[in-house]
Amino acid sequence: MTQQHDDDDGYDGYDGAVVVGGPPATRTLGDVVITKLAVGPMGNNAYLLRCRRTDVGCLVDAAAEASRILTLVGGDGLALVVTTHRHADHWQALSEVVAATGATTAAGLDDVDGIPVPTHTALAHGDTLAVGDVRLGVIALRGHTPGAIALRYDDPRGGAHLFTGDSLFPGGPGRTTTPASFTSLMDDLESKVFTTMGDNTWVYPGHGNDTTLGVERPHLAQWRARGW
Repeated sequence: MTQQHDDDDGYDGYDGAVVVGGPPATRTLGDVVITKLAVGPMGNNAYLLRCRRTDVGCLVDAAAEASRILTLVGGDGLALVVTTHRHADHWQALSEVVAATGATTAAGLDDVDGIPVPTHTALAHGDTLAVGDVRLGVIALRGHTPGAIALRYDDPRGGAHLFTGDSLFPGGPGRTTTPASFTSLMDDLESKVFTTMGDNTWVYPGHGNDTTLGVERPHLAQWRARGW
């Protein structure tokens, strides 16, 4: 059974704590319903965003367990699947989900070649995606992969919501493999996320629990110093 909360101001009993095999967690904002589902052997998070006015749906990361994702999507259909980055654990169910729903696909421009399902829309920093009447801003966060992106939703009733893939987690940035890629990711996080978004911004990562920018902001210097 889905845990559902009505959330007119953007914050409620939803905490984003889900487990593989367990129920999804849902929060209902004024204009969009956000549902989080944990799937697959690596505990990936898949997020369904559905515009309340139009019922148009967008999935962030068809990571695994296509049958569970399709059950989540339900009979209202799916217009778009966004893949946050090219790592295989984030697109294992993409082909099956697209085949079943007819959804179009989108991913960061520099990661398209690493995703074996055709990408209809290659995304760049500053692009905007429409999910019915809801608008999602594209933020390039280069480092975990060259074309990794985050999606930003600004709730007109207050607060922002940020879907970060594997670029930002509770406790630090996503994994990088070289000092240069770590610096790139930290630079992007600081300039495009922490500098431009408030402490009440809710962060929905690609694995594990949610967080907020306010919880993470005091640790930026520590992350820089430790190098991961």
